[in-house]
Amino acid sequence: MDTLLSLSRAIDAVSRFFGRFIIWLVLAAALISAANAIARKAFNIGSNAFLEIQWYLFGAVFLLGAGYTLLQNAHVRIDVLAGKLSMRTRMYIDIGGILVFLLPMCWFMIEFAWPVVVGAYVSGEMSSNAGGLIRWPVYALVPLGFGLLGLQAISELIKRFAFLQGKAPNPLLHGAHESNEAHDAEHAQALHDDAGEVRK
Repeated sequence: MDTLLSLSRAIDAVSRFFGRFIIWLVLAAALISAANAIARKAFNIGSNAFLEIQWYLFGAVFLLGAGYTLLQNAHVRIDVLAGKLSMRTRMYIDIGGILVFLLPMCWFMIEFAWPVVVGAYVSGEMSSNAGGLIRWPVYALVPLGFGLLGLQAISELIKRFAFLQGKAPNPLLHGAHESNEAHDAEHAQALHDDAGEVRK
């Protein structure tokens, strides 16, 4: 398990890198958008390339940030229902969801998108708009983004199994993967809650 947790930490580091990286993509998109608007209004100068790069950057932020979002537990959950379940039950639900839904979806999207990327690269596919950009880089964001999401899903799977074995902090708590200070107390409380439910 220690080796798997080391792998999990390495994956988390990759996700954090992309989380920091996409912040600059947001800034770049905002600056390009502002510059394009000023050029159009003030100087009557426009470019489809400027418009398309904004779409490319938006796609990059959305796709490359998916793994980081999972790391931060910022994805959508049905908290009204989940909050009524024991921590152990929530872990098992997460494990099932990752194995049955998330990882297969990531694999399907990578397998589906990769031939499209290769085809666009080989053919040199360009945007149909005048002055538009080459297409394969934005297509490549799909397998890259889902690859990063799949890696983070593996990390989350490891952390949930480790928590159930008492070897890692609660991964459902924001930032719990970065600090082990409250690990023992959190795990003891979770087991206590489970034991209380069994006695009921």
